[in-house]
Amino acid sequence: GMPAINAKRVYRIMRQNALLLERKTAVPPSKRAHTGKVAVKESNQRWCSDGFEFRCDNGEKLRVTFALDCCDREALHWAVTTGGFDSETVQDVMLGAVERRFGNELPASPVEWLTDNGSCYRANETRQFARMLGLEPK
Repeated sequence: GMPAINAKRVYRIMRQNALLLERKTAVPPSKRAHTGKVAVKESNQRWCSDGFEFRCDNGEKLRVTFALDCCDREALHWAVTTGGFDSETVQDVMLGAVERRFGNELPASPVEWLTDNGSCYRANETRQFARMLGLEPK
């Protein structure tokens, strides 16, 4: 068979021929670092949203996106899809949560909206939509 490949030798030859990619420099900690306490004393001050997925017996993946109140942990709204986690689904969940708590009104003061740094939450259209609904993306 073929002789074993010596990774160190390959690396050395690539370095000698300037074939290595530059190393990424360390990224400073995000301004969106998650520190501090999430729970609050009153409802409708801070909500959080996240998603998870699980595989069904038939092999299909179900993805759930949800919003909770950080005071009483009530599930305000959720959406389930076989598609990906996308900003449209997040916006549906935002709207459903606001309608559940405030009906056709908007919150009198902004509700903090805590999420991870997933692309569906960071998307400009999602953040703009949140602000239109009286949510304050954090």
